[in-house]
Amino acid sequence: MDLQAFGETLPRYENHVRLDDSRVDSFGIPLLIFNCEWGPNELAMRKDIVESTAEMLEACGAKNVQKVDHYVRGTTEGAPGLGIHEMGTARMGRHPKSSVLNAHNQCHDVPNVFVTDGACTASSACQNPSLTYMALTACACDFAVQELKRRNL
Repeated sequence: MDLQAFGETLPRYENHVRLDDSRVDSFGIPLLIFNCEWGPNELAMRKDIVESTAEMLEACGAKNVQKVDHYVRGTTEGAPGLGIHEMGTARMGRHPKSSVLNAHNQCHDVPNVFVTDGACTASSACQNPSLTYMALTACACDFAVQELKRRNL
């Protein structure tokens, strides 16, 4: 038997994606550099999850409970991005200096690009956000259609 838990990853300025200044792919497009690590809150939460789940199993009468945390710093073992509902890579906001997207999920710097997945939200609880993504997509599509009709895109 296996018992797992999910927790919130807090938004951190250090976690980001940027274009590589010196390396490009075979089409001449700059490569992406991903910088993402668990912060102190997530590491403490992982430890608490391991302890709490073991405690719950033992309280239910489970025997030979093994406490396992698959995270190994500096490797991909248990690293961010291996879970579900990853989000927060294209923050929504009012200003291009502090966000990637405007209130319509439209890129500040590339107006014909709309991002309608979880990237616009800085954080989320552990509930499935699929309906939220669908609503964001519907609103962005409506806005994009109106902008196309006005010849703004």
